[in-house]
Amino acid sequence: MADAVAAFVHDGDTVSLEGFTHLIPTAAGHEIIRQGRRGLTVVRMTADIVVDQMLAGGCVRKLVSSFVGNSSAGSLGELRRRIERADPEPLEFEEYSHYGMICRYLAGAQRLPFYPLRSYAGSDLPSVNPGIRKVRSPYDEDDQVYVVPPIHPDVAIVHAQRADRAGNTQVWGLTGIQAEAVYAAKKAVVVVEEVVDDEVIRRDPNRTLIPAHAVDAVVACPRGAHPSFAQGYYDRDNQFYRGWSAISADPARLRDWLAEWVLGTRDHAEYVAKLGERYWAELAVDEALSLPVNYGRRR
Repeated sequence: MADAVAAFVHDGDTVSLEGFTHLIPTAAGHEIIRQGRRGLTVVRMTADIVVDQMLAGGCVRKLVSSFVGNSSAGSLGELRRRIERADPEPLEFEEYSHYGMICRYLAGAQRLPFYPLRSYAGSDLPSVNPGIRKVRSPYDEDDQVYVVPPIHPDVAIVHAQRADRAGNTQVWGLTGIQAEAVYAAKKAVVVVEEVVDDEVIRRDPNRTLIPAHAVDAVVACPRGAHPSFAQGYYDRDNQFYRGWSAISADPARLRDWLAEWVLGTRDHAEYVAKLGERYWAELAVDEALSLPVNYGRRR
């Protein structure tokens, strides 16, 4: 992880961090904090705890998002201070709807100049975001539709369950927008729970969401999505989510947390070990195996 962040994340970059509900690239965010990156534009559809932590770590100048919050558990204290009071400094915030963000990634991935959508009709978002504009249909002069611009992150970092050494990456459960983010970006880093043999990937090709040709680096980082979950590997840490609102509401307590758990750990493996195996046992999941699929083969 340290090598990947050093190689692909630079001061002033636009960095996409994607993973929806599970597979959130938290460990990557922590390493960006450890390496002291500054002036980043962070693109994340659901800006949550990892964004709050990166803000507190001094990494983020601008946020592009469609949701901010401590996922069903409360507020993000650092983010609210930055936006509401410019404390300790302002945060530039560019807001879209969820589908608007998806369309931006689709436009970026497909190298389109914009992407059309209907859903801003009746919304206040175009009044606060000049990037949301209207164009006239070339097929019907009376028909105008909203459009959003493409996004081309300098690097996209996504988390997944597994990949082979070449970067063929498999995801199951909620798939989110990881593939589109990777294709939209100039460079892509895939963080996985485990690196597996090529044959494991080949035996189950329909789970390969991101192909190797789109990936620049693969990082094996078990439990790297904590406190979110990785479907089939460990559960969501609801206790952490519930506790985060109180931590981030107090700037001094938040700085202490970062000093102990991020800056005070050498890497994510040390963070995992610090939590302890008893802690992880509480997040263990039981098996829910998928039925075998016969892909067939030539005789």
